[in-house]
Amino acid sequence: MAGARKKVGVRRFGKVAVLLGGRSAEREISLMSGRNVLEGLRKAGVDAHPFDPAQRELSELKQEGFQRVFIALHGRYGEDGTVQGALELMGIPYTGSGVMASALSLDKLRTKLVWVASGLPTPRHEVISADSDWAAVVGQLGLPLIIKPAHEGSTLGLTKITQASELPTAYQHAARYDRLVLAEEFVEGEELTAGFVGEQALPLIRIEAPQGNYDYQNKYFSDETKYICPCGLSQAEERRIQELVMRSAWVLGCSGWGRADLIRRADGSVSLLEMNTSPGMTSHSLVPMAAKVAGISFEQLVVRILETAHVG
Repeated sequence: MAGARKKVGVRRFGKVAVLLGGRSAEREISLMSGRNVLEGLRKAGVDAHPFDPAQRELSELKQEGFQRVFIALHGRYGEDGTVQGALELMGIPYTGSGVMASALSLDKLRTKLVWVASGLPTPRHEVISADSDWAAVVGQLGLPLIIKPAHEGSTLGLTKITQASELPTAYQHAARYDRLVLAEEFVEGEELTAGFVGEQALPLIRIEAPQGNYDYQNKYFSDETKYICPCGLSQAEERRIQELVMRSAWVLGCSGWGRADLIRRADGSVSLLEMNTSPGMTSHSLVPMAAKVAGISFEQLVVRILETAHVG
């Protein structure tokens, strides 16, 4: 009886498209996320259908009567405000942040500028180019350094360097993904991630990757990476970091759901690394892990996210 009531309740969503795949460098991960979301929604009784914008025109969403969209796209053309703007023009409610917050959050440089202007902690950084003075960059930021493209996620194009001589190669690697490349000071400490759904901050997760290298392989495919949740901090300390994360999302204009990545130093201070407005939903993804610890099943999670769908 309860299951029947649940399925009647989700019918209010109507015909739902799960956007997956797309044209970004994170297409493979998006396909994995989207399939999981699709399965979860269908198990919950939602009339959900896959929709790959790389293979179909977005206008078909309107033509085929989709009434709501769950965005499971990652990276450009899905997490950067472009799809969000198109959906707003068509008047179709979608999950996650709006146009401005999506564009800001995918741009690591502009995210940092907003956080710094708001008095929020984030690692020091510089924009670099092929003709940068590498010695001056090291003199300003020190070593080790993180070199990364400004508009990619999933650690694509990211390199940690320990010597100035490695800078040109690391820059060229990042520049293959983006014209805008950042050099960022390396912050030593515990790697944490903090998800949220609506106004609810989820439990923090502490990440322990092999050799401390949380790269593409260790993030999505390795079973050696350890995820500790509860993370081991005191309730007061966890609450303090969660409040910081919620504020970091608010100043960017984020809504619906998301996840911030951060580093906690040995002295307890925290540095915000980046904001994800369309986090992964794969078998190794972090928002579902944290939700489970909070007593929210995957099916409940995707339905709650779908409930936040909006236009503008």
